[in-house]
Amino acid sequence: MNWAVIFEAQNLALFGTGIVTTLTLLLASLASGAVMALVFALLLTGPWAPLRWLVGAYTYVIRGTPLLIQVYLIYYGLGQLEWIQQRWDSVWPWTHFKEPFFCALLAFSLNTAGYTAEMLAGAIRETSAGEIEAAQAFGMNRVQVMVRIVLPSALRRTLPAYSNEVVMMLHSTSLASAVPSIVDVTAAASRIYSDYYLPFEAYLAAAAIYLTASFCLIGLFKLSERHLLAYLAPRKT
Repeated sequence: MNWAVIFEAQNLALFGTGIVTTLTLLLASLASGAVMALVFALLLTGPWAPLRWLVGAYTYVIRGTPLLIQVYLIYYGLGQLEWIQQRWDSVWPWTHFKEPFFCALLAFSLNTAGYTAEMLAGAIRETSAGEIEAAQAFGMNRVQVMVRIVLPSALRRTLPAYSNEVVMMLHSTSLASAVPSIVDVTAAASRIYSDYYLPFEAYLAAAAIYLTASFCLIGLFKLSERHLLAYLAPRKT
């Protein structure tokens, strides 16, 4: 194996660009997806049946189709429609669809929103009835109970499952390499492979980067869980 090639300045710079792109995609998609997931979860557990069915259908489709297909449908589907292309230069938000990064980010955001919404909705439904009754006994209305009691409790209890979703999203950002002109970690490895014909070195280096990032994310979530979920831990006698 010729590992010296990986550590050449131009290839390290290429991987550096890939790391920045990957982390930007991850953090931006998680942030926008979390906002959408919170709204969707409230609708999934709300009293409005048509909205529950609509959001439920959305999460079913998102979770039932591969992320790569979703990326292709947005970039090669929506992004290539003549009606949208005619408005690329003047009409918001269609001006963003000519940017590959935006198309990938939109696909990742919609995907993680679908999964996270179902996690959060499940945690909301499983909130202890005693907590809700106690809040009502203090004179809180429906909105106050949701904001002060149900959501904080549900968000904390969703944390372990959400940590898996974050790690999965980190790995899923590798699909951004399927979109032209986006240089993430996987695309950087593919470019080194095509330039030097060193598949093992290139992709093992990429795997090491993903592994390191996953280890850091898991560690951060473990610390958060230890702090925020301490009240659920068994009491020592």
